[in-house]
Amino acid sequence: MANSFVFSSESVGEGHPDKVADLISDSVLDACLAQDRTSRVACETMVKSNMVILAGEITTNAKLNYEAIVRDAIRDIGYVNNDDVFHADTVFINNYLTRQSPDIAQGVDAKKAKGKKTAEQGAGDQGIMFGYACSETPELMPTPIMFAHRLGRKLTEVRKSGKVAWLRPDAKSQVSIRYQNDKPVEVVNVVISTQHTADVPHATIEKYLIENVIKKVIPAKMLTKNTEYLINPTGRFVIGGPQGDSGLTGRKIIVDTYGGWGRHGGGAFSGKDPSKVDRSAAYMGRWVAKNIVAAELATHAEIQFAYAIGHPQPVSVRVETFGTAKLGISDEQITDAVRSVFSFKPADIVTQLDLLRPIYRQTTNYGHFGKAGLPWETTSKAAALRAAIK
Repeated sequence: MANSFVFSSESVGEGHPDKVADLISDSVLDACLAQDRTSRVACETMVKSNMVILAGEITTNAKLNYEAIVRDAIRDIGYVNNDDVFHADTVFINNYLTRQSPDIAQGVDAKKAKGKKTAEQGAGDQGIMFGYACSETPELMPTPIMFAHRLGRKLTEVRKSGKVAWLRPDAKSQVSIRYQNDKPVEVVNVVISTQHTADVPHATIEKYLIENVIKKVIPAKMLTKNTEYLINPTGRFVIGGPQGDSGLTGRKIIVDTYGGWGRHGGGAFSGKDPSKVDRSAAYMGRWVAKNIVAAELATHAEIQFAYAIGHPQPVSVRVETFGTAKLGISDEQITDAVRSVFSFKPADIVTQLDLLRPIYRQTTNYGHFGKAGLPWETTSKAAALRAAIK
């Protein structure tokens, strides 16, 4: 890696059209799991103008009021202003949800089926998953994405407090960090684009966000006289949210993970129950990688593993530490230790992380990783990993 380089990551606010779609999908998932832990959910949402479209496959014993779930999610975000085209109380909702295909179900179910080689629960699809962690921040996440998320959370906090009447829900943030000798040393620039009412001057927005958002969440030592602030760089952002752009579930996969720093397997998370390894195995990967770093076996750790649909075991597992492993420990030793401490069977992932619970709405915004309280953010296996190194 170069001695000096700049790396950028972005985050998006709760009112961004894609995140509106994600929250609706995760709200449906949580509602299913709250009543029926065995629910199979693959809920996709599209939002545009004053329309919400639900599609996908759900098999559940839960009795759901989909309209209420959708409207409550939109209301929580804050689309309740009188001039909102996309409004919690007036959007039109189209429901095209059906039951899960029995062909997929037999691969996932923990029972025998014709043509299936085992009676164990299998992966809900083929695919590759990655997990990542590093020692740069207290959350063991890359600095650029964590700073971008902090900006987004602070902006939402200010908006929902009612202190600033001109803020509206749609927003994006982006942070560029200069690294020297692989260490983050300064913020090169900060970008915030936030939706606002038509009557507020651009200068007011710029000054307020620099002083009351950026400087409140980014450490002062990282901001220099050369740091560039790009606030609503188009000059105007009045039309936003689903009025200004369509939104789809699962379109912010880099925002949801490592901001582009760690690799991504390509699968989206929101709206999927944990039988879908796109979601549950990505959470497993984060848990494993974070425990490797917490165990001080390496300062940077990435794990990749892969599945075949209907098969209960991963077809590959590999740990990469990018040359940061503790002296005398190889990546192969860490991989062996990981495989002895953790089980990567889809059913065991669900059990180890206790995933059959309505916990998914809290994952939707500002990243699925780096948040306290989520089961894949614990470091309870660090000691076991250290002991397993041979």
